[in-house]
Amino acid sequence: MKKKSFSILMGVVLTFSLLLAACSGGNNGGNQPAPSDDSGAKTEETAKPAEPDKPTEITIMLPLNIAETPPDTIKNELEKLTNTKLTYQFFPADTYEEKLNASFATGSLPQVTYLKNQATFVQMKEAIREGQFWEIGPYLSEFPNLSKLKEEILNNTKVDGKLYSVYIGRPLARQGMIYRKDWADKLGIAAPANVDELFAMMEKFTTGDPDGNGKPDTIGLADRNDLIYGAFKTVAAWFGTPNNWGERDGQLVPDFTTPEYAATMDFIKKVRDAKAMNVDFAATSKTDQVNMFTSGKAGVYIGSMQDVDSLVKDLVKNVPTAVVDTHSMVAGPDGKTASWSIPGYNNVALFPKSAIKDEAELKKILAFFDKLMTPEVANMMYWGIEGTHYTVVDGKAKASEDKELTEREVKGFKDSVIGEPETNGMYEGFHELPARIHAEQLIVENAKIAIADPTAPLDSAAYTEKGTELQEIIKDATYKYIYGSIDKAGFDKAVEDWKKRGGAQIIEEYNAAYKK
Repeated sequence: MKKKSFSILMGVVLTFSLLLAACSGGNNGGNQPAPSDDSGAKTEETAKPAEPDKPTEITIMLPLNIAETPPDTIKNELEKLTNTKLTYQFFPADTYEEKLNASFATGSLPQVTYLKNQATFVQMKEAIREGQFWEIGPYLSEFPNLSKLKEEILNNTKVDGKLYSVYIGRPLARQGMIYRKDWADKLGIAAPANVDELFAMMEKFTTGDPDGNGKPDTIGLADRNDLIYGAFKTVAAWFGTPNNWGERDGQLVPDFTTPEYAATMDFIKKVRDAKAMNVDFAATSKTDQVNMFTSGKAGVYIGSMQDVDSLVKDLVKNVPTAVVDTHSMVAGPDGKTASWSIPGYNNVALFPKSAIKDEAELKKILAFFDKLMTPEVANMMYWGIEGTHYTVVDGKAKASEDKELTEREVKGFKDSVIGEPETNGMYEGFHELPARIHAEQLIVENAKIAIADPTAPLDSAAYTEKGTELQEIIKDATYKYIYGSIDKAGFDKAVEDWKKRGGAQIIEEYNAAYKK
């Protein structure tokens, strides 16, 4: 009986004490609910809510492929999703390399520095070797999303076997042809199955009055002053030419030393001599090339098949009845089909030691990139804000009809998304244009016949130092041969000049690296 009375008494005392504490506390009397037994056991310190982590401040430099710097619409959302305070330094893509070099020379590169393309990456390798940038390979396993990046593509971006960058992924092989199907149907021409049929199409588009106006005002091919992303390299792959470098008799050789490269020059020369293309293509910009196709003058565009959306959008303004299709399975003289491929990326981001003081700061920045590879953030950067810039249809992102708004607000960020849908989980695109749907199907098929560049994961100090400069010799000789101002002997002489001025050393170094 005494124990029971004591328990009751202590219960009354405890209840009275809690009520008294509630009345005398700093919560304006008794408006707060009485604490439970569990909360009463907590100390004042542990009862306080945890303070949020301070946003990580990051400055990012990257090329801008649109006319004006984007507003902060997407940046503000990124900051919320990643708990960061971001400063984007956009510089026009046309002059980006100059800004990049100037910033590097003055030690003013920001914490995150995007390059411009693969060529710029090659040029930066010497600085990487000199220890100017952080090696990040050893840290990737600490980040669940960054560790999903494709190993084979990471290998293509390593320098002397070490990883310093994260990559912007791209489909391996997007190259093919975009052509006027309504012209082909009118003239009774099917999509070309081989290079001979391709020439026949271009010639017929030039001489067969495909637009029906009774005037000789059309050409087959619209091309530009770019031997890589213009028509030449895609056609070269159809002829079986190696992708930059190829193995012959156990040795790596440059593509321009092969008979297939010479056959490609002969083919383009034949098209030009027939005036079945713009004869001044070596002096033609991409803008002028596009205008030839969208104005209804040219019937074939060879390059990235994903360009079809923008080409059709402008073409139908001038020719409302125009019908376009895509195609890539063009066999060479040996009856085989092939497609040249990129190394799986079109740009990388580096982390300068001059801007990142220690490992702790580097890890904070890598943590930001890890968040960029979540579906929510990747979609924000690539597609924009759902309901404004895109909607989800059948599990894919359908871009808004207001393409100007999307380009103005999203494009600047879209070009810096790390990884690809398979690794960052972002939506694939929803397409309605039949030619674009066909293009996406062909891109998948192209990957199965893609010709890789065997030197992509290799290093040559001589190429890093002289490769871009020496390539101008071959570029100039290729144009001269196609224009007819030099013959094959003249072209071979240019190749020998390339070798004497450093090319032989490049061949030697790549082969040494290849055999390791």
